[in-house]
Amino acid sequence: MANRLPENPSLDHLKSEAKRLLRDVRAGEVLALATAGGWLRPVPLPQPPSDLRLADAQLIVACKYGFTSWPRLRAHLKMVGTFARRPQAVGPSADPATEFLRLACLTYQGPPSTEAAARLLAAHPETAGASVWTMAAVGDAAGMARLVAADPASARACGGPFGWEPLVYLAFSRVAQADAVGAARVLLAAGADPNAGYLPEGLGPPFTALTGALGGGELRQPPHPLGLELARVLLEAGADANDGQALYNRGVGGDDTGYLELLLEFGLGRGDGGPWKARLGRVQDPPARMLANTVLTAALRGQARRMRCLLAHGAPAGAKGGGHLFFGGHTALELALLGGHSQVARLLADAGARGTPGGPDAVEAAIMRGDRGELERLVSGDRALLRRLRHERRDLLIKAAEYGRVPAVRLACALGFDVNARLPSTALHKAARAGDLPMVRALLELGADRSLREFDHGATPLEWARFAGQAEVAEFLS
Repeated sequence: MANRLPENPSLDHLKSEAKRLLRDVRAGEVLALATAGGWLRPVPLPQPPSDLRLADAQLIVACKYGFTSWPRLRAHLKMVGTFARRPQAVGPSADPATEFLRLACLTYQGPPSTEAAARLLAAHPETAGASVWTMAAVGDAAGMARLVAADPASARACGGPFGWEPLVYLAFSRVAQADAVGAARVLLAAGADPNAGYLPEGLGPPFTALTGALGGGELRQPPHPLGLELARVLLEAGADANDGQALYNRGVGGDDTGYLELLLEFGLGRGDGGPWKARLGRVQDPPARMLANTVLTAALRGQARRMRCLLAHGAPAGAKGGGHLFFGGHTALELALLGGHSQVARLLADAGARGTPGGPDAVEAAIMRGDRGELERLVSGDRALLRRLRHERRDLLIKAAEYGRVPAVRLACALGFDVNARLPSTALHKAARAGDLPMVRALLELGADRSLREFDHGATPLEWARFAGQAEVAEFLS
């Protein structure tokens, strides 16, 4: 499997990587030789390897990141430079219009500061009409119509604090909007791109206007108030329904199907993937893979309504994780069983999926169902199986907490799983961020340490709860 490019990939950085590889290979470094041979297969290395040229080293680096040649990698980086954005890194501004846009829009780094944006707008009402981007953010359809009539190019102009097109500001804005759908129609009629979006940190998948309209994500970002209506307008204008980031964001929580039915209606799982697939190539999953991943996500999270919707539209009941580490190579049925999602497992089995877990998988499935009797039958007299489970499935208790399975958490603790395991966060971090107060209480009863900091950001469960806007849990933990 090819490596993922680093954040904000730089051609100069990759040139330096190729030069280091060339130098190390010529010096006979064993690791460098192995790297060169591994990434170049089936392209042969020069013999002897010391004859390696810079062009060879650049090809190795290109292959490492999944490109068939150095020119293709270079072309990809040129495209990335056009669409890369870092909205979360934009700081406060003294300019009211710029600051209003910064506060009003989702950046997926915490809840939008809509109250602060509204106060700023009340203090500086002229801000709403300051630019095509502020007009988009407040949904001023009439003002927008006048502006684009005088300057049609403004409908696709990039600007404001995030360097976005107007349609993206409109879709990601969460302040009160006068006529968001009307403003979107004005922009689209004037030539705005329905697939407008950006690459966060220069990486895919893209965050598109459709992504912004549908909201969601790990911090449960609110959808646009007219999210489905706005999404339909975008899709009717040509937005591609195979939006990997929108699917991921909405797949994280809940079990609603409105957005899913809409995307399926407009071609989810079909077609060529649209302009972003053409730009990103292998970095963007093909439509069939996106649909399969949606089935797998619904199975992983026990989303029965979504699974019914997907299967009714012909989605593959036998979907398998393939190379996606998130699904561990499991089928949808295996994920449902491992998560203790009996209803989803029945839906998949009725649709033709087959498979029965064994060994550690069977034990994990019993724990997640909270089936103490089956668990005792499986591990009775087989302490080696239990030790293997604790070694191979160290995240089991954390997963149980994430799914809100208090009985499973209690069973896992009884079997010796560490309630304070950090991989990189603890079960208490997961429960606090999700606002699951019953789980937080249960974990604390079982000995969870509220002072532990997760490894990625150094935050405590209380800090995660506050960051995610989970006021009830934050108050309890504090």
